[in-house]
Amino acid sequence: MTDTFEIFLATAPGLEPALFEEVRGKGFKRPKAVPGGVVIQGGWPEVWRANLWVRGASRVLARIAEFRVVHLAQLDEKARRVDWAGVLRADVPFRVEASCAKSRIYHSGAAAQRIETAIRETLGAPMANGQAEDGVLVQVRLENDQCTISVDTSGEPLHKRGYKQAVNPAPMRETMASLFLLSCGYDGTEPLVDPMCGAGTFVIEAAEIAARLNPGRSRAFAFEHLTTFDAEAWQVMRAVRSGRVPVARCHGSDRDAGAIEMCRANAERAGVTAFTKFRQAPISDLTPPEGPPGLVIVNPPYGSRMGEGTDLVPLYRAFGQVLMSRFAGWRVGLVTADSRLAHATRLPFLPPGAPVPHGGLRVTLYRTGPLG
Repeated sequence: MTDTFEIFLATAPGLEPALFEEVRGKGFKRPKAVPGGVVIQGGWPEVWRANLWVRGASRVLARIAEFRVVHLAQLDEKARRVDWAGVLRADVPFRVEASCAKSRIYHSGAAAQRIETAIRETLGAPMANGQAEDGVLVQVRLENDQCTISVDTSGEPLHKRGYKQAVNPAPMRETMASLFLLSCGYDGTEPLVDPMCGAGTFVIEAAEIAARLNPGRSRAFAFEHLTTFDAEAWQVMRAVRSGRVPVARCHGSDRDAGAIEMCRANAERAGVTAFTKFRQAPISDLTPPEGPPGLVIVNPPYGSRMGEGTDLVPLYRAFGQVLMSRFAGWRVGLVTADSRLAHATRLPFLPPGAPVPHGGLRVTLYRTGPLG
C-alpha cells in the first residue's frame, strides 16, 4: 500500500448526501459521494480519525488492493501477491466476506475461500472461529471483473457508541439519527426537543454535537489490531478535546416512565447529563422550552414498526396541532415509514428526501421550515 489510498465510509442507501456534507465539513480530503457511502483519500491517520470523528458512517473500510480478475485461478495468484503482512497481523484471527456482481467469477463462497487460503498460507494468520464479529474482517467485492479488497477498520458497527445499554423497541441507530439531525440543519447552537424520545437517541446525539464530543471516544476499533496501528500516535489523537459548553439544552419527553429512566441512564453514560433534560409527559403537555426557537425532531411509532395500524392517525394529528399552536418559529423533523401519517399532522413539509432502510422498513425524513 502507498501512504495514500481510498477509504470508504459506509452508510445506509439514501443517506449518502448527508454523510458527504458531514465528511466535507470535517476537513477530509477529496470526499466523493458514491452509492452506499462516501470515499475519501488518506492514510492510516485518516482511517483512525474517520472512526473517531464521523457520526454518520456505519463503518470505515480501508481499500488495500484492487485488480482485474476473470477466473478463480487468477484470483488465487493475485491474492497471494497482496502485501497482507503490511496490514494484517499473523497473531490476529481474520475472516473473509465476498460479494460478486456482473463478474465472470460469480460464486462468492469460492472467491472468499481463495482469499482465505492466500492469507493463511502467505501470512500464517488463523481463521476466526465463533461469532461473526470475531477477528478482523476482510471484504472482497467483485464487480465487472474488478476485485476490490478492503479491511474493515471499525469492528463493531459505528452506531455502537458505547453508552446505550438500554434500548426501547424499534430503536433508531445513532449514525442515522445524526444524519437526520444534520439534514434538518442542526449544528448544536439551538435548543432541541424530542417529544417521543424512546431511548433518547436524538437527544443524546444532539447534545454530543452541541458539546463537540467525538462519537468514537468511548469504544475500541478493529484497526487497533492491524500492523499499521501506532498506539502512541492514536493516544495523542484520541486525547485531543475540542469540547464546548452548549449554549442550549436538548430536551426529551415520553409518556412512558420507563423510557425516561432509560434516557437518563444512557445520557449519564454518554457524559451529557448536564446538557439534557428528560421528563415524563404526553404530547398534549408539550410546550417549548424557554429561549429562542430551535428544532423539534421525532421518530414516532408508524404502523408495522411496533405492531400498530391506522389508529395512529389521531396521535399524528394531535402532534401537528400542538406544534402549529405552540411552536411558532421552530423547525420540525419527523421520521416515518407512512406518508399518510406524516400528512395527518397537516404540517407544511418541504419536499422529502429519499427513503432510507431502517428496521426492515423504508423510512423518510419529513422537514419543515420555521413554523408560522
